[in-house]
Amino acid sequence: MRRRIGKRLRGVGPRLIAMTAITTFALLAHRDRTPTPLEHIRARGELRVVTLNLPTCYYLGAKGPKGLEYDLARRFAASLGLGLKIFAVANEADLMKALASGQADIAAAQITADAAWDQVGAPAAPYAQIPQLVVYRSGQPAPDDLPHLQNAMLIVGKDSAQEGVLQKLTLVAPFLKWGVTAPGTTPLQSVEDGESGYAVVDARAYSYARHLYPDTRVAFTLPQARPVQWMVRQGAPDLMRAVNHFFESIKASGELTKLMQRDSAATDSFHYQESRLFETYFVERLPRYRAWFQEAAARYGFDWRLLAAIGFQESRWNPAAISTAGAKGVMMLTSDTAQAMGLTNRGNAKDSIFAGARYLAEVRKMVPTHIPEPDRTWFLIAAYNAGFGHVEDARVLAQRMGKNPDSWAEVRKVLPLLADPRWYSEAKNGYAQGWQPVAYVKRVREFMQLLEWQPGDGTLIQTAAMAPVAVPSPAGS
Repeated sequence: MRRRIGKRLRGVGPRLIAMTAITTFALLAHRDRTPTPLEHIRARGELRVVTLNLPTCYYLGAKGPKGLEYDLARRFAASLGLGLKIFAVANEADLMKALASGQADIAAAQITADAAWDQVGAPAAPYAQIPQLVVYRSGQPAPDDLPHLQNAMLIVGKDSAQEGVLQKLTLVAPFLKWGVTAPGTTPLQSVEDGESGYAVVDARAYSYARHLYPDTRVAFTLPQARPVQWMVRQGAPDLMRAVNHFFESIKASGELTKLMQRDSAATDSFHYQESRLFETYFVERLPRYRAWFQEAAARYGFDWRLLAAIGFQESRWNPAAISTAGAKGVMMLTSDTAQAMGLTNRGNAKDSIFAGARYLAEVRKMVPTHIPEPDRTWFLIAAYNAGFGHVEDARVLAQRMGKNPDSWAEVRKVLPLLADPRWYSEAKNGYAQGWQPVAYVKRVREFMQLLEWQPGDGTLIQTAAMAPVAVPSPAGS
């Protein structure tokens, strides 16, 4: 028996030695090899993304960064278990430089790959097809299709993706003619001013810009859409695979569709039906929360009806409300704002109201005390909605234009200009959907007035500045 075992061990020994040698060699080879780009990024702990300061890409909202490309980049970084460093540059040429130099791992800015991009990066699979709109000026003849453009001159942005779209369309419509905008102007502005008959623009970009150019109209959609994709730095196939897998996943889950369907550029006017809804909720919902609005207002130095009006505008006094951007609760606070205000459960109505009042008090500290009432209150409400930085940019712009920067009536006319590249490119805080805080202030004021009109609430809304109230520092600061 011993002899047999000994023979078996002698026979197995060489094989074990060989296998051990192979394993050791493999481990040494793995240890000595150069990490792949994605492994390097993981070791760094942060994904670096370059983008543009545009409403369709990335911009600063009241409570932090916003924009489709930001939302996508944040989700992709989270899927890799990484932090996100995202930064905006001035133009497409700077995007290319950031990617080519290694400053960024990915360029994400509604890009359509072309020969120039091929020099600096590799295109991921397109994640969307953006419709291309032919736009004309209201009151002018509207073309119905390509043949109606046979004798027309189209205008597009200089070095824009729309030039490539039209170039492809000449294969089926060789009669198409187009020119490019002059420096400092946009295709929509050219149409609005009557300098050009028609422009070709992205559908998503137009959904934001139409507020600036109310005399423009959509004639029809071109048969050629524009593919958009991320550009990945060269020599990073594992990062490319991760990007493509990410988009495949969010397409399959429907998350990408939801993100792209967000119409944050849309604003509705105040309607009679909404005032009726207010009256209904005034009876059904407000009595549950009124005492908390009053307590929070007294603690932080506000009229309770201001807080209640903001609460109605934000959530219709619904503690279970959730926005498409992830804000929650009566005061619709984001997770970051809630954390800064020491709020752990955004669904708790009382805690949400007190945290919202505290946040409003923090914003009030930023609004200059020399601004007279009621204008200071209107600036405060605008800053609560859009962020004080954007409100201050509008005040600076108003002063440059010879307007009174301390007058809400003057500044509200300027705020929408922060969505125009001629102005926001020079603003400290960049792009803002400036029409939104204007509409927000209007609606909150109307809700405040409705509260004033309620039986037993006949006293005037107090908008006079109250004595500053000491606000404790956020928990953990």
